Amino acid sequence: MGRVLVVIPTYNEADNLARIVERVRRAAPTVDVLVTDDNSPDGTGAVADALAGTDPRVHVLHREGKQGLGAAYLAAFAWARERGYDAVVEMDADGSHAPEDLPALLAAARDADVVIGSRWTRGARVLNWPLRRLLLSRCGNLYARLALGMPVSDATGGYRVYRFSALDAIDLKSVSSQGYSFQVELSRLAHRAGVRIVEVPITFAERERGTSKMSPLVVAEALWRVTGWAVADRRQAVRRGLHGTPTGQMRWP
Repeated sequence: MGRVLVVIPTYNEADNLARIVERVRRAAPTVDVLVTDDNSPDGTGAVADALAGTDPRVHVLHREGKQGLGAAYLAAFAWARERGYDAVVEMDADGSHAPEDLPALLAAARDADVVIGSRWTRGARVLNWPLRRLLLSRCGNLYARLALGMPVSDATGGYRVYRFSALDAIDLKSVSSQGYSFQVELSRLAHRAGVRIVEVPITFAERERGTSKMSPLVVAEALWRVTGWAVADRRQAVRRGLHGTPTGQMRWP
């Protein structure tokens, strides 16, 4: 795998950060960690600085304010590229993504370009979620899969490994979505770029401390963007058909 960087975006995660970083370092001692903090008012940035001060494998990227999950990851990708990392891992700070699953994701990345820690593939478990959240996630992922023609069961999942060869194949400058839809957009772009995507079952648990960033507005943005991408893909497929591709041979992206 070469050099691996685990990216943990944070906003008001002071109660969770130290524990999740400790678990990452214990589960995968050879990886580095980058905490990307959006100027959290609860002091998360100071917690991150204290961790970095005692562990040379922990780093901190301070950002001026809350700019969204997508922007935080794109900034972290650029930081990792400048420092010669070979792969990056996306991981939430709230404990929903178990660091103990990280070795399995990294093992799968030896033969894949993108690895998704999936909540909805055989062998996965989702703990402590109410029925409403379960249905929302399952239905949202089914809609994204059918609308965009992606063979991915958990397009919204945020526990992932990206090789930089995969990120190089994706036009990251075209990425504009934030939050829930950011993961769907990267799934779509990776699929369209033809890189190898695999899913690994994980154990996903609802956060125990702090406040979830999920909101109806975030969900609405994801549905709106998925619909827009699906319409754009269909129009592109029709244009290809009009320029000589037999209709029976057309394939959705």
